[in-house]
Amino acid sequence: MKAPPVPDRSAWIPHRLAVMTSAGPSLLGPADVRALAARHGVRPTKQRGQNFVIDANTVRRIVRAAELRPDDVVVEVGPGLGSLTLALVAEVRRVVAIEVDPVLAAALPETLASYAPELAGRCEVLAADALRLTEVPGPPPTALVANLPYNVSVPVLLHLLALLPGLERGLVMVQSEVADRLAAVPGSKVYGVPSVKAAWYAEVRRAGAIGRNVFWPSPNVDSGLVSWTRHDPPATSATREQVFAVIDAAFAHRRKVLRGALRALAGSADAAQQALTVAGVDPMARGEALEIGDFARIAEALDTTPRRSSPPPLRSSAEQRRGDPG
Repeated sequence: MKAPPVPDRSAWIPHRLAVMTSAGPSLLGPADVRALAARHGVRPTKQRGQNFVIDANTVRRIVRAAELRPDDVVVEVGPGLGSLTLALVAEVRRVVAIEVDPVLAAALPETLASYAPELAGRCEVLAADALRLTEVPGPPPTALVANLPYNVSVPVLLHLLALLPGLERGLVMVQSEVADRLAAVPGSKVYGVPSVKAAWYAEVRRAGAIGRNVFWPSPNVDSGLVSWTRHDPPATSATREQVFAVIDAAFAHRRKVLRGALRALAGSADAAQQALTVAGVDPMARGEALEIGDFARIAEALDTTPRRSSPPPLRSSAEQRRGDPG
C-alpha cells in the first residue's frame, strides 16, 4: 500500500489557529510566522529592515503602551506578516497598514481573514513606500503604532508627523540607540538632529526596551519603544523648513560653535553672530545646548537680519581706464 501523502503544513497552519476568543483574535507565534513566511515565499531582507515579531506578549505590551481608544484610526508602517496588525484591529475602528514589500502587502489581507475574520474589514492595506506617501485615504489617522523598519525609522517618523497633522500620539519600536536619540534632551551626548526635529512636533519619551529574541530573524541590535504626544510647534514667523535648515547646519559639525556652524547659512560669521545675538543665543554655544525654541528664534532672526552681500567683481585694467561701470 502507498503511504498517505504528507499534508502541506504551510497551507494549513495559518488556518489552524483561526479562531476568535473573548480576548480578541489569535496572535502569531514563532511557528505561525515561519509558516506564513514559507507559504508566501518570504525571506526577510536586511535591505528593507525586515525583522518580524514572533512573541505575542511583546505585541500585547506594545498595544497597551500605545493607550489606544476604540475610535482611533491607526497608521501602521511595515506590518510585515501581521503580528502587530492582528492586535491593533481588535482595539481600534480602523487600521491603515502601509507595506512597501508587494508580497507582504498581498499576503496581509489573507492572514487577517484567517486569524481575525470578524475584524479583517477594519484594516486597509496600502502597498506603498511610507517615505513617498502624499496622503492616507479615509478618515484622518489619529495614532501611529508600528515596528518601524530600522534603516529608515527616523525619516519615516518625521515624514508622517509632517504629512498627517491629525496624528495626536504614537508608539514606535526602533533601534535602541535611535530611541535614545529621539528622546534625548539638550546637553546629552546623543542629542542631535532627530531629537530636535522630533521636538518640533511632539513630546517624545522612552517607553521601554525590547530584547532581540522576540524577532525572526534576530537582529544584531537591541530595540526600544518610543512614545510621543503631539504639541504645537514653537510660535515663530519662520517656516519649518527654515528652522530645520538651522538645525541641520548647527549639527553638521558638532565641534563648531554656532557662530562658525551657521556661517554658510547666514552668509558670514559676523551675520551669524548678529542673528544669534538678536535671538538671545550665545554665539559661542554649540547646537547640543539648544532647545527647539532656540532654533526657531535663530531661524527668525536669520530671516530678518541683513546678509552681507558679496563684493562686486574685480574689473580689468582696461575697463577701469575706459571708465566702464562695474
